[in-house]
Amino acid sequence: MKKRDGTGVDEVFDDDEVSAVLRDTFYGGKTAKRGRGNAKKVKKKPDHYDVICISLYKEDLAQLDEMVTKLKKRGHRKISRSALIRFALDQVDIRDFPRAY
Repeated sequence: MKKRDGTGVDEVFDDDEVSAVLRDTFYGGKTAKRGRGNAKKVKKKPDHYDVICISLYKEDLAQLDEMVTKLKKRGHRKISRSALIRFALDQVDIRDFPRAY
């Protein structure tokens, strides 16, 4: 096997040629401003709701999911956890709410 002496690049490229490529390609002249391809328009965020995070016990989540499943079987195709919670909020009467829950 032939021992490499590290002069392969020097034999291929002349110093002036490398300098010219660097100058013209990377450091040279004015170029047109490059933008990002097809920039997507920023959509306005909806202001009629907020995304929140709440904590529920696992058994409460299981009960909620079971109710959603039953409602879907009864034909309420678009029912979701949040829709069921919104319905419950409309139905609750806080005057009868127990002191410790």
